[in-house]
Amino acid sequence: MTATEKKPATSAVILAFATIYVVWGSTYLGIRVAVETIPPFAMASLRFAAAGAILLAALRFQGAAWPTPRQWRDNAVIGAFLLLGGNGLVAWAEQTVPSGVTALLIGVQPVFMVLTEWAWPKGQRPNLAMFVGMALGFVGVAWIAAPWQTVGTQRIDIAGALAVLAACALWAIGSIYSRHAKPAAPPFVAAAAQMLCGSVALASVALIRGEFTTFHPLAASARSWWAFTYLVLVGSLVGFSTFVWLMKHSTPARVSTYAYVNPIVAVFLGWLILKEPVSARTFFGAGIIIAAVAIVTTQKAKAQHAAAAQTPGPAQPVPARR
Repeated sequence: MTATEKKPATSAVILAFATIYVVWGSTYLGIRVAVETIPPFAMASLRFAAAGAILLAALRFQGAAWPTPRQWRDNAVIGAFLLLGGNGLVAWAEQTVPSGVTALLIGVQPVFMVLTEWAWPKGQRPNLAMFVGMALGFVGVAWIAAPWQTVGTQRIDIAGALAVLAACALWAIGSIYSRHAKPAAPPFVAAAAQMLCGSVALASVALIRGEFTTFHPLAASARSWWAFTYLVLVGSLVGFSTFVWLMKHSTPARVSTYAYVNPIVAVFLGWLILKEPVSARTFFGAGIIIAAVAIVTTQKAKAQHAAAAQTPGPAQPVPARR
């Protein structure tokens, strides 16, 4: 925020934080309900096509410039990793994995971000505390999703759990790539381009899987369509808009706290609305993962602050999941 900009009211900032906490925590529930009767990749494709079209149309109406060919190219790559790899696999996994468990597994996303940054050319090596946090995070994942564990009376679907972890890895790759994409488009324009390009990639997979040939919109349940509408308007548009606003009026460290809160919201909503079982084991695993994320993100913030002191102009982070 520049000196000429008016500082927002504290109540507005609090409301914005509450929005990303609740909205992004609720998207796991929304996806779970949507894929009950809508094929996963088709659902994700339609979701981001609609959200991207609405966002780009609104931006153009306000006078925003059309993305350049290079920006389209870069955001097509980013959209493929973030939306096909990230959201598409999550939607597929939530056919068999409870929404709360999915959110807890997604909670280790910062671990994959650190690993990807380390593997990237000229990447930053994690310090000892980060290694401890990463190891703790995977212990939490194993505690929750190991084949011998159960949620209620059912075992966690190992293929679904692995798909969620693969989504974390692909999302991390797309996020790190986005930081190196030059010249970067403005945040909202980039988001619209990523949604539209990602929807094409998702539609391609849906076509290969035969989802569009077997899917009949009138056969989908009303609650799946309500969940789909919520994901488009609230999860994608309201959530991301609030995130970008907060990045201008708060600090990245404070904004990143959604990574701790979203899984808790998701577990609660899954239990409250879908009657998903929650046990002491779930809470223990959640505690391990949240502690791991706290260690990793705190150490990462310190490292970024030190790097920013030497190289001005920190990159805008990509939100973990929408």
